[in-house]
Amino acid sequence: METAQVALTVLLIGGSVGQPGSAIVGQASAIDGDTLEIHGQRIRLWGIDAPESWQQCHISEKRYPCGRQAAAFLSDAILEATVHCERRDVDRYGRVVGLCTVSGVDISARMVRSGWAMAFRKYSLDYVAYEDAARLQGVGLWRGDFTPPWKARSEGQAKQ
Repeated sequence: METAQVALTVLLIGGSVGQPGSAIVGQASAIDGDTLEIHGQRIRLWGIDAPESWQQCHISEKRYPCGRQAAAFLSDAILEATVHCERRDVDRYGRVVGLCTVSGVDISARMVRSGWAMAFRKYSLDYVAYEDAARLQGVGLWRGDFTPPWKARSEGQAKQ
């Protein structure tokens, strides 16, 4: 009987991670500027797109690793905090797409407000106003020139 209860508990916990509206909670690590990992589960942040890790941007004709800077900003935003992610969808790679927060603060909103990610309008309009504000303030990516992440991926820009 005890083994059956353990198996049922594991099934219920494991099954709940993938269900709509279910939560994934724990300490997270940043994989890149729009992807986290909690307990071995990759989670794509809801409604945003950040530069790819290999992506370069420009400020006054000088290149800088904006993809790595976006990942570093995300890493700092979640450092030693408990992250709560509410499942919204699953992407084409099988990753959970989640609305994630730290102490009640929406991580996607923070990334876009800081200028290190863009509203991913193809999937959500939730963060367009934050993107507009970041652009007007000239913060993060908006300090210079960059290729939007979805365009960089589609053009197959190589690591430089």
